[in-house]
Amino acid sequence: MHAYRSHTCAELTKAHAGQEVRLSGWVHRVRDHGGVLFIDLRDHYGMTQVLADPDSPAFKAVEKVRAEWVIRVDGRVKARDTALVNPRIPTGEIEVYITALDVLGPSDELPLPVFGDLEYPEETRLAYRFLDLRRESLHNNIMLRSRVVKSLRDRMWDVGFTEFQTPIITASSPEGARDFLIPSRLHPGKFYALPQAPQQFKQLIMVAGFDKYFQIAPCFRDEDPRADRSPTDFYQLDVEMSFVEQEDVFAAVQPVIQGVFEEFGGGREVSKVWPRIAYKDSMLWYGTDKPDLRNPIKMQIVSEHFRDSGFAIFARLLNEEGTEIRAIPAPGGGSRKFCDRMNAFAQQQGLPGMGYIFWREAEDGSGMEAAGPLAKNIGPERTEAIRTQLKLGKGDAVFFLGGRPADFEAVAGRARNEIGRELGLTEENVFRFAWIVDFPMYEKDPETGKVDFSHNPFSMPQGGMEALKGDPLSVLGYQYDLACNGYELVSGAIRNHKPEIMFKAFELAGYPAAEVEKRFGGMVKAFKYGAPPHGGCAAGIDRMVMLLADEQNIREVIMFPMNQRAEDLMMGAPSEPTNEQLRELGLRVIPKD
Repeated sequence: MHAYRSHTCAELTKAHAGQEVRLSGWVHRVRDHGGVLFIDLRDHYGMTQVLADPDSPAFKAVEKVRAEWVIRVDGRVKARDTALVNPRIPTGEIEVYITALDVLGPSDELPLPVFGDLEYPEETRLAYRFLDLRRESLHNNIMLRSRVVKSLRDRMWDVGFTEFQTPIITASSPEGARDFLIPSRLHPGKFYALPQAPQQFKQLIMVAGFDKYFQIAPCFRDEDPRADRSPTDFYQLDVEMSFVEQEDVFAAVQPVIQGVFEEFGGGREVSKVWPRIAYKDSMLWYGTDKPDLRNPIKMQIVSEHFRDSGFAIFARLLNEEGTEIRAIPAPGGGSRKFCDRMNAFAQQQGLPGMGYIFWREAEDGSGMEAAGPLAKNIGPERTEAIRTQLKLGKGDAVFFLGGRPADFEAVAGRARNEIGRELGLTEENVFRFAWIVDFPMYEKDPETGKVDFSHNPFSMPQGGMEALKGDPLSVLGYQYDLACNGYELVSGAIRNHKPEIMFKAFELAGYPAAEVEKRFGGMVKAFKYGAPPHGGCAAGIDRMVMLLADEQNIREVIMFPMNQRAEDLMMGAPSEPTNEQLRELGLRVIPKD
């Protein structure tokens, strides 16, 4: 017999009854039923119930074991009585009567329990992540992640893509986040960078003549953490194709992503129609460029109904340049109690509140009437025009936000989501996808007035060189994101493969030609030697698994994540270097005041 096991803890069935077997695993829990000791023995594959009574030669040894000890047991498989069968586990029809037990690895007192799903502070969970990973839900999430990665890889090969690896240590590149820098020992005073993405390398692969590339790529960005984003590193399905237009990329990627969600979505509906929504429309209708289309609410501009109206706040606001009033319809929200609750939500988000109107049965029984302070201020004619525009009726409501869109859009988007949830309008058990297209190439810093790239700097502007001769803020790029249920899953672009257009695009963002040559010399040089039109995208694997696992926090699907402060509490990173290390690198650490 094998030194540690003849079977796994998920393998034994009634067909094995009477056989002598050997199992190894962790003690999930111990139960004493009137002098008979039961152990739920767990390994990577599953659980088996083993037991010993006072007649067992191993009884004394069984009495000593505790939760999470690693043990090996020899025993005889017995079929359970019909009334005692456990249908929740594959081994529920049998149990193993222990004849011998050896302790392979005892455990100290646990800082957090593995059995059960008790909530423990995240700091404790991350400091003892090796224990946390033994918990069933987290173990299942990590296994799901592995299966998703394998499925993505297989699907990409099946549709004609080839997997290549790109360097992990490279040069710094402006990808929209801070780099992690690595000092060079051989070149004192110079630094490498960990790649924020394989962007330049995958474009060079296209220039080199490889037609369809993909990679399960690690990316490193020194970012502020969020629930749906790791603060240090993440993995993406990185894709690039030659001789393609935007629609070709969509056609290649959709079957892969859709297939993975259908395979691992647990029976939830996966939308087959992925609409194209222009960035400006997405911001207007949903207040975000990653809309949750499970919620049917679309916001609309209603400025004209408030211009020169009796509601002085909005009327004065509209005299300022660049302002508008936006409406959030709330079908079924026509009660003062609900409206007051949503108004309080807006105040929690940092706004003074949201104006509202709701429609109800008139108190005198004469039909429908509009209610709320705004209805009285603007009068019945304007109120009726708003109702007609938004196609609302009795029992419905509408909320209003005003000002410069950039100042309130994010809150409006969150209010839309909250209203959809509160009113039960948001679908459940479905994945809704949409391509967000026509992103602006540039944006202006409101404080400095400086124009910079708003998205990927290597994108081809729509209209080519001619488009760059006008107002930079009106230039659209061949850039696109894929949104799913309120999260950005994919981001990509058709690339700028012409040096003269690249130099002009960077010039508008304040990068002179010499700076472009210095930062992207390899790519600029390559584009002078026959570069094909190319484009691609990258899909966030961590975020994809988070959606499939129905988790709200990305750390629940990453094996060894950092905490919110970008610290590895288990390994003690970041740590202080030794003086010898600093001397060897020619560095000195300046203490903070």
